[in-house]
Amino acid sequence: MNVILYALIGVNLLLFVLMGVDKHKAKTGQMRIPEATLFFLAVLGGSVGGILGMLAFRHKTRHKLFTVGFTLILLMEAAGAAYLIMR
Repeated sequence: MNVILYALIGVNLLLFVLMGVDKHKAKTGQMRIPEATLFFLAVLGGSVGGILGMLAFRHKTRHKLFTVGFTLILLMEAAGAAYLIMR
């Protein structure tokens, strides 16, 4: 159980940091982090880190795909976790 918890913390921290890195790259005209990578990490359990990164760095907050997408992923992950806990 601890391994899963540490993995979730790690993927959330990674996605949070990557949102900041992508914001910096966007401002400086560098090659960006693919959106598919950001969504993949969110699906792996990093949706909270992605949402917090969006808010902290004001990055991709105007993109409905991200605001709605990350929120829906978080809700599905929460429902899945609740189901597993209740079982």
